[in-house]
Amino acid sequence: MPIYTGRGDEGKTDLRDMSRVSKASERIEAYGTVDELNALLGTIRPTGQDDIDDKLATVQNHLHVVQADFANPDPDEEDPQVEEEHVELIETWIDEYDEELEPLTSFILPTGSDSGAALHHARAVSRRAERRAVALWTEDESVNAAAVQYLNRLSDGLFTLARVVNHRDGEIEDAPEY
Repeated sequence: MPIYTGRGDEGKTDLRDMSRVSKASERIEAYGTVDELNALLGTIRPTGQDDIDDKLATVQNHLHVVQADFANPDPDEEDPQVEEEHVELIETWIDEYDEELEPLTSFILPTGSDSGAALHHARAVSRRAERRAVALWTEDESVNAAAVQYLNRLSDGLFTLARVVNHRDGEIEDAPEY
């Protein structure tokens, strides 16, 4: 199968149901930003911390499900979809890793070790993906609410992972100066 088909040369692409939409549509923006997040996570892994790397590998697979979910305006039961269990898994990780950290008393600057700072970057991209998904949702498009919720929780999870990596690497969390 060739990589290029030429079908997108006029600014349109196929959704999972083979309907054609503009490459600038809210739906394409939503799953394209999720793709960007997934690629960014690929540049972070390996962090050198096996437990974190395992979580990131799971998240990367979840993000493929999110993309498939957003690319399908009318899914069947057999189609890949984000489920509540995906969201609950991220919540479990946050709760477990939060026990390793000192409680936050202020905002922190998104910095630290290479992996920690990159996870903060991924958190910001996850928030953008969530905003794109909400924009799609508010356009009266069919959107799986669990997928939007997953992106919201994922950004919290990536923030927590960034803090954990920085803590393990001995990096100090700096508060912003106002």
